[in-house]
Amino acid sequence: MNAVNSDDTADAAENAVQETSVAPDARGRDVIRRHLSTLGNGPGVYRMIDTRGDLLYVGKARNLKRRVSQYANGVHPSNRIARMVAETAQLEVVVTHTEAEALLLEANMIKRLKPRYNVLLRDDKSFPYIVIAKDGEWARLGKHRGARGTKGSYFGPFASAGAVTRTLNDLQRAFQLRSCSDAIFNSRSRPCLLYQIKRCSGPCVGLIDKADYGRLVEQAEDFLSGRSQAIQRELSARMSAAAEDLDYERAAIFRDRIKALTAIQAHQDINTDAVSEADVVALHMEGGQACVQVFFFRAGQNWGNRAYFPRIDKTDEAPAIRAAFIAQFYDERPPPRLVLVDGPVDDADLLAEALTTVAGRKVDIAEPRRGAKADLVGHARTNAREALGRRLAETSSQARLLAAVAETFDLDGPPARIEVYDNSHVMGTNAVGGMIVAGPEGFQKNAYRKFNIKGEDLTPGDDFGMMREVLTRRFKRLMTENPDRDENGAAWPDLVLIDGGAGQLSAALGILRDLGIEDVALVGIAKGPDRNAGRERFFMPGRSEFTLEPRSPVLYFLQRLRDEAHRFAIGTHRAKRGKEAVRSALDEISGVGPSRKKALLHHFGSAKAVARAGLADLEKAPGISKSVAKLVYDHFHEKG
Repeated sequence: MNAVNSDDTADAAENAVQETSVAPDARGRDVIRRHLSTLGNGPGVYRMIDTRGDLLYVGKARNLKRRVSQYANGVHPSNRIARMVAETAQLEVVVTHTEAEALLLEANMIKRLKPRYNVLLRDDKSFPYIVIAKDGEWARLGKHRGARGTKGSYFGPFASAGAVTRTLNDLQRAFQLRSCSDAIFNSRSRPCLLYQIKRCSGPCVGLIDKADYGRLVEQAEDFLSGRSQAIQRELSARMSAAAEDLDYERAAIFRDRIKALTAIQAHQDINTDAVSEADVVALHMEGGQACVQVFFFRAGQNWGNRAYFPRIDKTDEAPAIRAAFIAQFYDERPPPRLVLVDGPVDDADLLAEALTTVAGRKVDIAEPRRGAKADLVGHARTNAREALGRRLAETSSQARLLAAVAETFDLDGPPARIEVYDNSHVMGTNAVGGMIVAGPEGFQKNAYRKFNIKGEDLTPGDDFGMMREVLTRRFKRLMTENPDRDENGAAWPDLVLIDGGAGQLSAALGILRDLGIEDVALVGIAKGPDRNAGRERFFMPGRSEFTLEPRSPVLYFLQRLRDEAHRFAIGTHRAKRGKEAVRSALDEISGVGPSRKKALLHHFGSAKAVARAGLADLEKAPGISKSVAKLVYDHFHEKG
């Protein structure tokens, strides 16, 4: 690729005064016109940027010069495009070799840079997969997210972690593959509970040989690859043979495995032979919002569905939304062989070509009109309509609550972002602060933040000091990242809720004033007498403490916010405390570094087992010399 960057901010600023009497988009059109002479007729991606350097729009073109020139003619298809052109102060272009390459680059830039005027897929979660890991002698069945660093076979995606967990439980019953970590597996001297309840074949202690275990692995891979009927026929034949030999115990084992396989297929919400590997994508638009429902079919099985609510403009057309969604959706995940859609898709052939390039095999995009595939698409569309209906209802209810909050606290308008802070510790140890965020769409869990309290001069249990550190770190970062409070920068809160009374509120006010921040609304929530819910007291600057009606919807809403902040802070604290609790006693032994510690843990399974081991046993551990074994033994026994 070849990059061409142009910066016309200074020229645009000089001409701003002269252009006040002409069309609002004249300056932007002038910026675009001045670049037309430098643009070629090949494919590429263009970016429009405003005077602050914020990205407005990313677009791709088969012919860059022809496409970009359309913005300079003064005839725009919508007011949104006119506003975008009016705000344009810079134009940047990346030339590509093919239009398909331009499409992929456009999708990647939109997802990564989040331009204001593009359709944007809001998706911050990776999909879970099932993995049969083969990085050891005995394959392991487990759940996987993220990069595929482990050698093995991956099956998915699944729509949710719950769907993976449920399927894994059934797979353990059906194929009895181990799921434990290598450290636990290597340290077993007798079979674990999973063997007792017939969810593992006991390879850790030699209760199955490698050939038979390898056959179980092959069967599991075949089943997850869609060859379930052949496996069930084989198991059924072996069950019948065992029964004829009067080996009823063995026949019962095969019977239970068949039942487990049937249970996996019974979990499917939709059963169809119409597709083996496909994603079904359906769109519903209403009230200026959109929902895209995606169903995942792999190996002839329905592996769940998920609803997405992309950011759109009310002028966006359905074919463009579908195209933008599909391009961004498969930007970081492998596409299936078939994508079924419920309507036209802009540049569908080009999009299929781009996905084919990414997948390294042919990918088709199809809109079925009749038959079983059309039924699948219809079912997905129904789910999209119902999901958007629920979201609109929740948003409407949330909007009324936020308006009532604004009235209660005398705010200028309904808060778009509420931040709630809480601390958690035990006698000052493992202290953490938590921040949760809520807005018009409910809790924004991807915006939650945790703060490990770092202040060395804090007195253990100093809640004021902990709150001071948390708020200082939070708002200093906001002032650094987005001092002008631009809507496309780091989000500033409209309302901050503090768990505590007048003292906590006063401390928070002092912190913000020290930072020069005086226009963020602060409210303290103190528990009522005897910590009774419903009798909370509220504290605001310049206002006497007050309470709300016990059955007030605003009170319930604020209680939910406070409880969520408390839950998040407690959970973060427990996780930190848990890590501290499991810190290995081996860390305290001078001369035992990470590699030796790992060798001891792998050999014995736990630090407790190392502590109980005799000197001779320690010397048998791989990589542990006699001198190190003596060092470890003395550490645990010299005081005993």
